[in-house]
Amino acid sequence: MVNPTPRERLRLIIALRVSTAGQAVDGYGLPAQERDCRKWNGMAGHRIVHVVADGDEKGGKTGKSTIDERTGLMDAMEWIADGRADGILAPNLDRLARELTVQEAVLAYTWALGGRVFTADHGEHLEDDEDDPMRTAMRQMRGVFHQLDRGLIRKRLRDGRATKGEQGGYAFGAPPFGKQAVDNELVDLDPEKEIEDLILQWHDDEGLGARAICRRLNEQERPSKRGGKWHPTTVARIIDPAAREANRVRSAFDRAQKKEETRRTRASKILGSSVR
Repeated sequence: MVNPTPRERLRLIIALRVSTAGQAVDGYGLPAQERDCRKWNGMAGHRIVHVVADGDEKGGKTGKSTIDERTGLMDAMEWIADGRADGILAPNLDRLARELTVQEAVLAYTWALGGRVFTADHGEHLEDDEDDPMRTAMRQMRGVFHQLDRGLIRKRLRDGRATKGEQGGYAFGAPPFGKQAVDNELVDLDPEKEIEDLILQWHDDEGLGARAICRRLNEQERPSKRGGKWHPTTVARIIDPAAREANRVRSAFDRAQKKEETRRTRASKILGSSVR
């Protein structure tokens, strides 16, 4: 950690980010990030006026997200634009964004607002200077290699999960109702298994369909996997395992379609603004 040597007392916003992918790679959660930032600032002597975070320990925000998709980061930018803060403090540049292109956009946006950028592992990241091109080059080179390193780690994790799945073990994804993952193997989860057996009994012995079973489960206040109300599609996946696989494929297709739609919308906005 770099020892800071500040010349003035600034108003800084701690900016944190966590993603599910990042958690799998380094386990560097929000509390640890904030602790490192406050430790650095304890030596720097600046004033922390606000803390923002994107993502949480369960459903993180990816570092590929653009600036306007990061509510925490946008909040910090508003503070700087309104004159309520002088800059941001992050644990490292990777926590501003995992992808180099997004990272550079965050830096440029902050500097354009008149803000300054600090990280606990480096200190201040000075604004680009035409008379000092090495400053920009060195920062971007660090970003490139850091992005590459994380990409290789994630690839190894994916390859490992794929190998596990090919060998018949439980690789990834939410366990189906009635099951839980123990030591990378699926085993029965007794409370859920009892409900699953009851669903199959109602279907096989009484001839009830998914909607009728769903209604009975909710009337009897039997908990679903996440504790909420039952839905017919959930019951259908238990009755027919093939339906579960079909739903998974359909969900993957819908996510891909939504991602493509978002990309096209953003491209249209960019083209529209450039025409004006």
